Amino acid sequence: MDYNAKLEEALDNLHEEGRYRTFIDIERKKGQFPHATWRRPDGLEAPITVWCGNDYLGMGQHPKVTQAMHEAVDATGAGSGGTRNISGTTVYHKRLEAELADLHGKESALLFTSAYIANDATLSTLPKLFPGLIIYSDELNHASMIEGIRRNGGAKRIFKHNDLDDLRAKLEADDPAAPKLIAFESIYSMDGDFGPLEAICDLADEFGALTYIDEVHAVGLYGPRGAGVGERDRLMHRFDIINGTLAKGFGVMGGYIAASHKMCDAIRSYAPGFIFTTSLPPSIAAGAAASVAFLKTSEGQKLRDLHQERARILKTRLKGMGLPIIDHGSHIVPVMVGDPVHTKALSDMLLENFGIYCQPINFPTVPRGTERLRFTPSPVHGPGELDKLVNAMDELWSHCALNRAELAG
Repeated sequence: MDYNAKLEEALDNLHEEGRYRTFIDIERKKGQFPHATWRRPDGLEAPITVWCGNDYLGMGQHPKVTQAMHEAVDATGAGSGGTRNISGTTVYHKRLEAELADLHGKESALLFTSAYIANDATLSTLPKLFPGLIIYSDELNHASMIEGIRRNGGAKRIFKHNDLDDLRAKLEADDPAAPKLIAFESIYSMDGDFGPLEAICDLADEFGALTYIDEVHAVGLYGPRGAGVGERDRLMHRFDIINGTLAKGFGVMGGYIAASHKMCDAIRSYAPGFIFTTSLPPSIAAGAAASVAFLKTSEGQKLRDLHQERARILKTRLKGMGLPIIDHGSHIVPVMVGDPVHTKALSDMLLENFGIYCQPINFPTVPRGTERLRFTPSPVHGPGELDKLVNAMDELWSHCALNRAELAG
């Protein structure tokens, strides 16, 4: 076999479909986010504004976070020294896990190198702990949840997105004595819609199922202390396992689960994705702990309020121009394009002509025909940045002769 030819064919297919992903080189400047520097292919540098980052509150630039990281590096050095089981558990890891357990009102928390790994490792391990486990998974769950469920070798049922009737029918069809778990998200990141959390918990109680919620796009951003939509809706006590990230609202890196002590201990003891992975550097854990602690405070609430205000303003202005956005009331602002070539062209023109960085979202992240630009306004995107983005989108939408038809939220 000509392996190079096969690789070339696979890449050519992406180019022909218009969904080949191009990375651009950017350099974030401390204290200047959302502004950054684009290192162009021609070697020149240009100032840009980042509109597609997941550092939703700008905490990756917060002085308390960077100071904590500097202090940890000065105290301990760069790396953790190995896996948690051998040489990589430090006071920084334990402190962060204590902050996270407190945040979610759980007995324990367990750190992973990313929320992807936390989902994959936990969901793939649960059938070892509960033989015969059936997992009921929302069809739009994140790829990490899908992969963990796929790899666990147990039974799974995929229910239609946010469809409680379909979930009930699948629960009713299975053996009442079988162990069950319902896996779902609080905010689905591509459309920005919320899961029916309380109703899912009610079904879990009725059918004796565990609940597993992914709060990745909500932690730091919702609730009085930033614990997520579950905290906002006073439902955290009804979730058996909460998955979260430290790389979005908290602005650093890493993932975790929060649950009972026995649950965390069992995952720690059985999940290969935890056992055999080098732990987060102490500086990362220190920065994340500082971010979590800060966002629990009234100052953190001010950031959350401003974040929601910026998102509402952007959605209102884009709607006012007739652009087809999806608005489910969350902080995520998807603008539907529906074609990978047009989406890439809009992204390129925003960058090259206006200094606005927003990567195209194409298949397989979203279904074909629903390609989009996904804007993530933050508290540090001020009126000037908003004006520039809205005016650029207005001009480019006309330039590309795209329809101005508002979608129902």
